Amino acid sequence: MAKTSYTCVECGYRTPKPLGRCPACGAWESFQEVAPSPARAPSRQAHLEAPSPIPLSQVNEAEEKRFSSGLSEVDRVLGGGFVPGEVVLLGGEPGVGKSTLLLELAKHLTKKVYYLAGEESPAQIKLRAKRLGVRELLLLKETRLEPLLSLLERDPPEVLFVDSIQTIEAGGSPGSLVAVREATHAFVRLAKEEGITTLLVGHVTKEGVVAGPKSIEHAVDATLYLESAGVYGVLRSAKNRFGPVGELGVFRMEEGLVEVQNPSEAFLLERPLGVPGSAIALALAGERALALEVQALAAKTPFPAPRRVVQGLDARRVDMVLAVLERRLGLPLGNLDIYVNLAGGLKVQDPGLDLAVALAVYSAVVGKALPPDLAVVGEVGLLGEVRSVMGLERRLREGERAGFSRFVHPGNTRSLGKAVEQYLG
Repeated sequence: MAKTSYTCVECGYRTPKPLGRCPACGAWESFQEVAPSPARAPSRQAHLEAPSPIPLSQVNEAEEKRFSSGLSEVDRVLGGGFVPGEVVLLGGEPGVGKSTLLLELAKHLTKKVYYLAGEESPAQIKLRAKRLGVRELLLLKETRLEPLLSLLERDPPEVLFVDSIQTIEAGGSPGSLVAVREATHAFVRLAKEEGITTLLVGHVTKEGVVAGPKSIEHAVDATLYLESAGVYGVLRSAKNRFGPVGELGVFRMEEGLVEVQNPSEAFLLERPLGVPGSAIALALAGERALALEVQALAAKTPFPAPRRVVQGLDARRVDMVLAVLERRLGLPLGNLDIYVNLAGGLKVQDPGLDLAVALAVYSAVVGKALPPDLAVVGEVGLLGEVRSVMGLERRLREGERAGFSRFVHPGNTRSLGKAVEQYLG
């Protein structure tokens, strides 16, 4: 005989008896009784109607019919546009512009769009829409999952925006792990059955990840993050079943989000010339090549252990490059605080930035500036060698387009020491 159990509505923890406080998530008075399900013997009819495997050779090849979002930077990050029935999770810090991006998409899409507004009133959304030039929009204010699914099945849209998934009431208090998980899976099922392209907005925690269970990201087709980089907004793909991962889209934050067609020019706009500690790196983010400025500063430290401060780059790789400079090139760094920054507020994880970091730090320590028309790319090995990187031709073409005429890369320089001697010796 099945026994009664109790489940925490906040995290789903199950126990045979009610507890005052959940041992898993720490919530108080959060347990609800779950009635036992009657045991049923499998019938022969059910057995006969069970689905059978489908041979791959008999599966019809469905043509991928993408449609444009109306914003070329969003299309780039998605891999060419939206796919019918695709579910996209959009994360970002509060105030970064997630709702603004949804309204920009609604303005440009030529599809039937429903905007589920769970966090703002219709009057508030109308004020924002008027400022962005959105003339018409179909708003939904229902946040209870079952009535909402009934409405969407009765009159399905082509595109659905849910702002945000944490406001949906489904099997627990809104925002709890149980509610977020159940609502996400319900929207995924509906999207696949009805072919509704769905974009779910998710809050980001202080650790920089989408709040809620990790199963949300596994359930959706793509996960995008909208980040702030100075005066720019950067849309980045962390997961994409229908396109590349790590692709970047850049927007300028004005009245709305304005697309930046030439990010290299934008990020190098305030670059100082003839100053030691500056090197231009040819980076690769997804399929996009970018010319970015790596800045370095060296200062005498008053502390026994010198500080290493890194912004926008992989701190562990920077530490490795500093060790190579000190050991292989004899650059004295033991009594210096070293600061390394990727100018513009962008964050890029690319081994091809190693050479720019090395030259920028060396330039800062010896007080000699690199030529203003020089751009560099290459991974630095522990033996002081310059190693090849992915997409070298694409990076060099971007460097030429950005106006640089001299380049240091694995094709013409195999040693960090030779690069330093040629330009900083």
